[in-house]
Parts: sequence; structure tokens; C-alpha cells
Amino acid sequence: MILALLIALSPVAAAQPALPPSPTVQLEEARRAAASGRLDQARLMIANAVAAGANPAESDRAIADLAFDAGNYPEALGVYQKLLALAPDDTVVLERAGIAALHIGNVTVAAELIDRSTAKPSASWRAWNARGAIADMKGDWAAADAAYDQAERLSAGHFEVVNNRGWSRLLRGDWQGAAEILQKAAALDPKSVRTANNLELARAALSAELPRRNAGESDGDWAARLNDAGMAAKLLGDRKRAIAAFTQALEASGSWYERAANNLEAVSGR
Repeated sequence: MILALLIALSPVAAAQPALPPSPTVQLEEARRAAASGRLDQARLMIANAVAAGANPAESDRAIADLAFDAGNYPEALGVYQKLLALAPDDTVVLERAGIAALHIGNVTVAAELIDRSTAKPSASWRAWNARGAIADMKGDWAAADAAYDQAERLSAGHFEVVNNRGWSRLLRGDWQGAAEILQKAAALDPKSVRTANNLELARAALSAELPRRNAGESDGDWAARLNDAGMAAKLLGDRKRAIAAFTQALEASGSWYERAANNLEAVSGR
């Protein structure tokens, strides 16, 4: 009995402090935190993992994913390209690098990376969705439709894919088709401001009315939507409504809104 008590009180038998997770585990958790929007936590976890001797390639991947999830697309693209130099066939890195390039307007780089990603059977709906957006920018409607078809098959009709398909119809001047598709996107995600704006633009083109200002909408956002409505009117051949929209965009911005000014000059002949 005394022996058992001594063993229980022995320092050897005392509970040992838990060892910290390995750097690899810390980085995996950091990437999950970043994907969930917990960016500050992710930064701290990455710093701790690096200090604990994390593998440089694994650290770079976590840093790139954090930059991507934070919307810092130039940094994300730079680090992803560094990773692709070591692992050129990583489908997910190709996809994220391509989407990052698309966000910063580098369509040439985006197209090359997304083409490489979608050439692999493991490509996700996000890669195919990006491929559709790139095809839209090039006016290749057949390629856009094929890409969105594949994206919808893989995503089971994710609202982002449906929204992009609707925007694709807007670009072609198919207002009725765009409105019908965008209504589906809005039903999938009623909180999406982008889808709501696109749907309003399609309806405005159909009804030949300018969109109304939303409550609390900033001057810049209001001017941008008026400019988009002007472009829709211009494509419809409604010169009078286009001029009205571009003029209102200039007035709404509170400053010289360059894009609307250029569009106004082009459509009015001034």
C-alpha cells in the first residue's frame, strides 16, 4: 500500500506536459484557419510552425494559401509560381495560381495555368469556372458553355458557376436568358450582392429602365452600376438610355469617373 502511494507521488508518474503539434500539423491547421476566414490566427500558426523548423515548401504553401484567402492575389500568385517550379503538376496549386492571376487581370498567365489545371482529371469546379470566365473574356462562347457545363457537373450547381453563366449571357446580349439563369443563382444564394446586381442589370436591359440606387450604396458603387447599365443599353442599340446612364454615373461618382466618361464620349460622339 505504501509502495503504491510512493509510486503515485513520484515525479516520473506525474502528468507530462503535452508536446506541441509538429510543424506540418500546425501548417495544415493554419491553412484550415485561413480558409475559414480566421486570418490572424493562421498568420500566428504559420509563424510558430516556421520557428519550429517547418519544411520550406510546406511553409510556402501555407503562406500562399493565406495570401489567397486574404485576397492578396499578387503575393499568392508569386508564391504559387515558386511552388510550381518545384511541383509543376500540382493541380490545386495550378488552379489557385490561375485564379489569382485572373483576379489581378493577368489573363494570359491565368489561361496558361488554368489550362494546365483542367487538363488533369482531378481539376475542381473552381478551375472549370475560371476557364469559363477566361473564355468569356475572349468571346469564345462555345468554350465558355463547355467549361460552365463541366463546372456545374462537378459543383452540383454552385451559385458562383450559375452566376458566371448568367454573366456570360449578359456579355452576349441575351438579356432574357441571362435573367432566367441569374434568378436561379439568386435563389441558390440570396445574399450574393454580385448576383443581385447582375440580375438587376439584366432586368434593366429588358425593361429599358435604369437601375435604381440601393439604400446605403456608396457613390462609387452606384456609379459603377450605372456605367454597367449604360454598357447594356449601348449593346442593345439604345443610344439615348446609354447616354443617360453614363451621364448619371458621372454625376453619382462625385468625381471624374474615367470609365463612364470614356464610354459617354464614345456613345455620344463627343
